[in-house]
Amino acid sequence: MNDLARRIDHTLLKAEATRPQIHRLVAEATEHEFAAVCIHGVYVRDVARMLHDTSIKTCAVVAFPLGAAAVTVKASEAKAAAADGAREIDFVPHLPYLLKQDVTSARAEMVEIVKAARSIDGSVVVKAILETSLLTQNASPAEAEARIATACDAARGSGCDFVKTSTGFHPSGGATVEAVTLLKKHCGHLRVKAAGGIRTRADAVRMIDAGADRLGCSASVAIVTERSTLQ
Repeated sequence: MNDLARRIDHTLLKAEATRPQIHRLVAEATEHEFAAVCIHGVYVRDVARMLHDTSIKTCAVVAFPLGAAAVTVKASEAKAAAADGAREIDFVPHLPYLLKQDVTSARAEMVEIVKAARSIDGSVVVKAILETSLLTQNASPAEAEARIATACDAARGSGCDFVKTSTGFHPSGGATVEAVTLLKKHCGHLRVKAAGGIRTRADAVRMIDAGADRLGCSASVAIVTERSTLQ
């Protein structure tokens, strides 16, 4: 088993993704023993069925990629994904709360999403996608760190399991070593997922060295089949 592969959520989140492409994603995940297959809710039931006899988790995105839906809609989406077989949920919180460092409102929203997912299965793993490149964009180093610290505080208090860097769809950018380092500094007991722009094994190793526990990648197969080995 490839140790690096077990850190990767094999991901296909393009809006135009087809069912045959999702089936291929699952086959690749099974072959390489990735940690999870990360897809949109419409495919959760099929993916969960295909992964039923494996250790690979079905991961669904919620309120993706904008995070702009009402909390009741996000909670309903998370509950539906869990009911369809998702055992991991990656959701986008209301980003203005994080930009304003409104930890109370951010935590309250996250709590509702966590509660909804775990009303189906108490073991569902929940990851909050913080769009760290947005939080640090045009900010002083102190303000950038304060925003990330606030976001981590909200996630810790909500029952989330992970903080995640990025959707990979925001124009501000994806994962950076600097963002992962700050998440690790402020996340406490939570784990860190780096996602967005991780295309090579060297990218993956840099994120892990910075403190990432999990990686979200669409280039997963290329990453794990490179000749170099994880140090």
